[in-house]
Amino acid sequence: MTREDFRRELGDAFDAISGSPDPALADRVRSALVEAPERRGPVWIGALAAAVIAVILVGVLVLGNPLNRGPLVPGVQPTPSATPTTAPPASPNPSPTASPAPICQASAITANQSPQTAFISAVRTGTHAGYDRLTIEFQNGQPPTIELRPQTGTSFTRDGIGDQVTLAGKNGILVIIRGADAHTSYTGSTDIKTGYPGLVEARQTGDFEGIVQWALGVSSTPCYHAYILDNPTRLVIDIPNS
Repeated sequence: MTREDFRRELGDAFDAISGSPDPALADRVRSALVEAPERRGPVWIGALAAAVIAVILVGVLVLGNPLNRGPLVPGVQPTPSATPTTAPPASPNPSPTASPAPICQASAITANQSPQTAFISAVRTGTHAGYDRLTIEFQNGQPPTIELRPQTGTSFTRDGIGDQVTLAGKNGILVIIRGADAHTSYTGSTDIKTGYPGLVEARQTGDFEGIVQWALGVSSTPCYHAYILDNPTRLVIDIPNS
Protein backbone atom coordinates (compact mmCIF):
# COMPACT_ATOMS: atom_id res chain seq x y z
CA MET A 1 0.00 0.00 0.00
CA THR A 2 1.43 3.36 -0.97
CA ARG A 3 1.59 6.34 1.36
CA GLU A 4 -1.03 8.20 -0.63
CA ASP A 5 -3.40 5.24 -0.50
CA PHE A 6 -2.92 4.97 3.25
CA ARG A 7 -3.61 8.68 3.68
CA ARG A 8 -6.78 8.44 1.57
CA GLU A 9 -8.12 5.48 3.55
CA LEU A 10 -7.42 7.29 6.81
CA GLY A 11 -9.22 10.34 5.48
CA ASP A 12 -12.22 8.25 4.46
CA ALA A 13 -12.33 6.61 7.91
CA PHE A 14 -12.21 10.01 9.54
CA ASP A 15 -15.04 11.33 7.37
CA ALA A 16 -17.16 8.35 8.40
CA ILE A 17 -17.16 9.65 12.00
CA SER A 18 -20.19 11.97 12.43
CA GLY A 19 -20.60 14.78 14.84
CA SER A 20 -17.04 16.02 15.35
CA PRO A 21 -16.78 18.04 18.60
CA ASP A 22 -15.00 20.87 16.74
CA PRO A 23 -15.78 21.80 13.12
CA ALA A 24 -12.09 22.78 12.56
CA LEU A 25 -10.74 19.51 13.93
CA ALA A 26 -11.11 17.66 10.63
CA ASP A 27 -9.19 20.32 8.76
CA ARG A 28 -6.38 20.31 11.33
CA VAL A 29 -6.03 16.51 11.14
CA ARG A 30 -6.05 16.51 7.35
CA SER A 31 -3.47 19.30 7.31
CA ALA A 32 -1.25 17.26 9.60
CA LEU A 33 -1.57 14.28 7.31
CA VAL A 34 -0.63 16.32 4.26
CA GLU A 35 2.26 18.14 5.95
CA ALA A 36 3.66 15.03 7.66
CA PRO A 37 7.40 14.71 7.02
CA GLU A 38 8.47 12.48 4.23
CA ARG A 39 9.63 9.68 6.44
CA ARG A 40 9.46 5.97 6.09
CA GLY A 41 9.28 3.20 8.51
CA PRO A 42 7.14 1.98 11.40
CA VAL A 43 7.82 5.06 13.59
CA TRP A 44 6.00 7.44 11.29
CA ILE A 45 3.18 5.00 10.66
CA GLY A 46 2.77 4.30 14.41
CA ALA A 47 2.64 8.01 15.24
CA LEU A 48 0.11 8.65 12.52
CA ALA A 49 -2.02 5.71 13.63
CA ALA A 50 -1.90 6.96 17.24
CA ALA A 51 -3.12 10.39 16.12
CA VAL A 52 -6.02 8.87 14.19
CA ILE A 53 -6.98 6.61 17.14
CA ALA A 54 -6.94 9.65 19.42
CA VAL A 55 -9.32 11.49 17.08
CA ILE A 56 -11.60 8.47 16.92
CA LEU A 57 -11.69 8.12 20.73
CA VAL A 58 -12.55 11.80 21.19
CA GLY A 59 -15.35 11.47 18.67
CA VAL A 60 -16.69 8.35 20.35
CA LEU A 61 -16.60 9.93 23.83
CA VAL A 62 -18.38 13.08 22.66
CA LEU A 63 -20.91 11.29 20.47
CA GLY A 64 -21.28 8.26 22.74
CA ASN A 65 -24.86 9.23 23.60
CA PRO A 66 -26.75 7.07 21.11
CA LEU A 67 -30.10 8.52 22.08
CA ASN A 68 -28.84 12.07 21.55
CA ARG A 69 -29.96 13.08 25.04
CA GLY A 70 -27.82 16.17 25.41
CA PRO A 71 -24.37 16.89 26.90
CA LEU A 72 -22.95 14.59 29.57
CA VAL A 73 -22.79 17.05 32.48
CA PRO A 74 -22.29 15.42 35.92
CA GLY A 75 -25.23 15.85 38.27
CA VAL A 76 -27.59 17.24 35.60
CA GLN A 77 -30.50 15.16 34.46
CA PRO A 78 -32.54 15.98 31.37
CA THR A 79 -35.94 17.38 32.19
CA PRO A 80 -38.69 15.00 31.05
CA SER A 81 -41.51 16.41 29.02
CA ALA A 82 -44.48 17.30 31.14
CA THR A 83 -47.39 14.95 30.67
CA PRO A 84 -50.57 16.94 30.05
CA THR A 85 -53.25 16.22 32.55
CA THR A 86 -56.95 16.47 32.02
CA ALA A 87 -58.98 17.99 34.83
CA PRO A 88 -61.90 15.82 35.94
CA PRO A 89 -65.26 17.12 34.81
CA ALA A 90 -66.96 19.36 37.31
CA SER A 91 -69.64 17.63 39.30
CA PRO A 92 -73.07 19.02 38.62
CA ASN A 93 -74.67 20.95 41.39
CA PRO A 94 -76.86 18.70 43.50
CA SER A 95 -80.56 19.07 43.02
CA PRO A 96 -82.32 20.95 45.77
CA THR A 97 -83.86 18.70 48.36
CA ALA A 98 -87.63 18.61 48.11
CA SER A 99 -89.65 19.62 51.16
CA PRO A 100 -91.08 16.69 53.11
CA ALA A 101 -94.64 15.81 52.23
CA PRO A 102 -97.29 16.96 54.70
CA ILE A 103 -98.51 14.37 57.19
CA CYS A 104 -102.11 13.86 58.30
CA GLN A 105 -101.62 12.12 61.66
CA ALA A 106 -100.46 12.97 65.17
CA SER A 107 -96.78 13.68 65.70
CA ALA A 108 -94.42 15.18 68.26
CA ILE A 109 -91.28 17.32 68.25
CA THR A 110 -88.91 16.96 71.20
CA ALA A 111 -85.81 18.91 72.27
CA ASN A 112 -82.51 17.49 73.52
CA GLN A 113 -82.02 20.54 75.73
CA SER A 114 -84.62 23.07 76.75
CA PRO A 115 -85.17 25.80 79.31
CA GLN A 116 -87.30 25.17 82.36
CA THR A 117 -89.99 27.29 80.72
CA ALA A 118 -89.97 28.41 77.08
CA PHE A 119 -91.54 31.86 76.76
CA ILE A 120 -93.61 32.49 73.64
CA SER A 121 -92.79 35.96 72.31
CA ALA A 122 -94.59 36.15 68.95
CA VAL A 123 -97.26 34.40 66.84
CA ARG A 124 -97.42 35.18 63.13
CA THR A 125 -99.35 33.92 60.09
CA GLY A 126 -98.63 34.22 56.39
CA THR A 127 -99.72 32.79 53.04
CA HIS A 128 -97.48 31.51 50.26
CA ALA A 129 -97.82 29.62 46.99
CA GLY A 130 -98.89 26.10 47.97
CA TYR A 131 -99.16 26.60 51.75
CA ASP A 132 -100.22 28.88 54.60
CA ARG A 133 -97.94 29.26 57.61
CA LEU A 134 -98.27 29.67 61.37
CA THR A 135 -95.08 30.64 63.26
CA ILE A 136 -94.78 30.53 67.06
CA GLU A 137 -91.55 32.14 68.27
CA PHE A 138 -89.84 31.38 71.59
CA GLN A 139 -87.79 33.95 73.48
CA ASN A 140 -85.32 31.67 75.25
CA GLY A 141 -85.18 28.32 73.43
CA GLN A 142 -87.20 25.31 72.30
CA PRO A 143 -89.71 23.78 74.72
CA PRO A 144 -89.29 20.12 75.71
CA THR A 145 -92.24 18.70 73.73
CA ILE A 146 -94.59 19.91 71.01
CA GLU A 147 -97.53 17.69 69.95
CA LEU A 148 -99.74 18.10 66.87
CA ARG A 149 -103.09 16.31 66.74
CA PRO A 150 -105.27 16.47 63.58
CA GLN A 151 -109.02 16.06 64.11
CA THR A 152 -112.28 16.00 62.28
CA GLY A 153 -114.30 19.19 62.77
CA THR A 154 -113.21 22.47 64.36
CA SER A 155 -114.59 22.18 67.92
CA PHE A 156 -111.96 22.40 70.70
CA THR A 157 -112.05 22.39 74.50
CA ARG A 158 -110.27 25.27 76.21
CA ASP A 159 -107.70 23.98 78.67
CA GLY A 160 -108.23 25.15 82.27
CA ILE A 161 -111.74 26.38 81.49
CA GLY A 162 -113.47 23.38 79.97
CA ASP A 163 -115.83 25.12 77.56
CA GLN A 164 -116.07 24.46 73.83
CA VAL A 165 -115.05 26.82 71.06
CA THR A 166 -115.61 26.33 67.34
CA LEU A 167 -113.23 27.73 64.77
CA ALA A 168 -113.82 28.59 61.14
CA GLY A 169 -112.92 25.90 58.65
CA LYS A 170 -113.77 22.26 58.03
CA ASN A 171 -111.25 20.35 60.17
CA GLY A 172 -108.78 21.20 62.87
CA ILE A 173 -105.28 20.65 64.28
CA LEU A 174 -104.54 20.99 68.00
CA VAL A 175 -101.02 22.19 68.90
CA ILE A 176 -99.95 21.34 72.48
CA ILE A 177 -96.72 22.95 73.74
CA ARG A 178 -95.47 21.51 77.03
CA GLY A 179 -93.09 23.47 79.24
CA ALA A 180 -94.16 26.82 77.77
CA ASP A 181 -95.59 30.19 78.83
CA ALA A 182 -97.79 32.40 76.61
CA HIS A 183 -98.66 35.21 79.03
CA THR A 184 -95.30 36.56 80.27
CA SER A 185 -93.71 37.75 77.01
CA TYR A 186 -96.51 37.48 74.46
CA THR A 187 -98.95 40.34 74.11
CA GLY A 188 -100.34 39.72 70.63
CA SER A 189 -103.72 38.44 69.49
CA THR A 190 -104.98 35.09 70.78
CA ASP A 191 -107.53 34.65 67.95
CA ILE A 192 -106.31 35.22 64.38
CA LYS A 193 -108.86 34.93 61.56
CA THR A 194 -106.69 34.82 58.46
CA GLY A 195 -109.02 34.38 55.51
CA TYR A 196 -106.34 32.23 53.84
CA PRO A 197 -107.36 29.33 51.57
CA GLY A 198 -105.75 26.68 53.79
CA LEU A 199 -105.28 27.98 57.35
CA VAL A 200 -108.53 29.78 58.08
CA GLU A 201 -108.20 30.55 61.80
CA ALA A 202 -105.66 30.14 64.64
CA ARG A 203 -106.80 30.55 68.25
CA GLN A 204 -105.09 30.05 71.61
CA THR A 205 -107.13 27.55 73.64
CA GLY A 206 -104.88 27.10 76.65
CA ASP A 207 -102.13 28.68 78.78
CA PHE A 208 -102.31 26.79 82.04
CA GLU A 209 -99.72 25.16 84.31
CA GLY A 210 -96.93 25.22 81.77
CA ILE A 211 -99.01 23.92 78.86
CA VAL A 212 -99.90 26.22 75.95
CA GLN A 213 -102.44 25.14 73.32
CA TRP A 214 -103.27 26.63 69.94
CA ALA A 215 -106.15 25.33 67.78
CA LEU A 216 -106.05 25.62 64.00
CA GLY A 217 -109.09 25.62 61.70
CA VAL A 218 -108.26 24.42 58.17
CA SER A 219 -110.41 24.36 55.07
CA SER A 220 -109.61 20.83 53.93
CA THR A 221 -107.93 17.65 55.21
CA PRO A 222 -106.00 18.41 58.43
CA CYS A 223 -102.49 17.80 57.04
CA TYR A 224 -99.40 19.80 57.93
CA HIS A 225 -95.60 20.01 57.92
CA ALA A 226 -94.12 21.11 61.27
CA TYR A 227 -90.49 21.81 62.17
CA ILE A 228 -88.20 23.97 64.33
CA LEU A 229 -86.02 26.82 63.03
CA ASP A 230 -83.24 28.62 64.89
CA ASN A 231 -82.08 32.22 65.36
CA PRO A 232 -84.60 32.91 66.74
CA THR A 233 -86.06 29.59 67.90
CA ARG A 234 -89.51 29.13 66.39
CA LEU A 235 -92.08 26.47 65.57
CA VAL A 236 -93.21 26.57 61.95
CA ILE A 237 -96.41 24.85 60.80
CA ASP A 238 -97.22 24.82 57.09
CA ILE A 239 -100.78 24.00 55.96
CA PRO A 240 -101.41 23.06 52.28
CA ASN A 241 -103.66 25.57 50.57
CA SER A 242 -104.13 24.01 47.14
